[in-house]
Amino acid sequence: MAKLCYQGHGSYRITSDQGTVFYVDPYAGKGYDIPGDIILVTHQHGDHNQISLVAKKKDCVIITNKEAFAGNQYQSFSLKGIQINAVPAYNKNHPREECVGFVITVDKAKIYASGDTSTTEAMKTLLPGYKLDYALLPIDGFYNMDAKEASACAAMIGAKHNIPIHMKPGALFDRSIA
Repeated sequence: MAKLCYQGHGSYRITSDQGTVFYVDPYAGKGYDIPGDIILVTHQHGDHNQISLVAKKKDCVIITNKEAFAGNQYQSFSLKGIQINAVPAYNKNHPREECVGFVITVDKAKIYASGDTSTTEAMKTLLPGYKLDYALLPIDGFYNMDAKEASACAAMIGAKHNIPIHMKPGALFDRSIA
């Protein structure tokens, strides 16, 4: 099964059994030295789009919110044995047309990369249908939902495992909040 490595804040790296490496929302810290095949960016805020930090393979594919929500439609991508479906992500700080989440299917694992968001209609209607294995949800309570709202969203989504991300503005990780 794929390996998931939390990079801090809202960033993580996933490596498939076949060695495909992809990053979601690169931001800060270490761990971006393994050359990436795919980079996903949920929105254009500086704490999610530091693509220059990532070592890239020559044929690296970069998918940002702009490609993922092209023509006001959520797009799907099949790349290097990985299925990527863009889904809604938004809240008072992140307009619907400027932010996306991703459902990533890799090595039969289904991972919800929420991006910066609060409760969305898709969490009630669309995401449960994916039968997710992992949901990564922001819990900072300032730019996004707080831990209580994230817990309610996790119950709606129904993933087997939930991982808190984006815990504290300006911090890569906060164990006390997690």
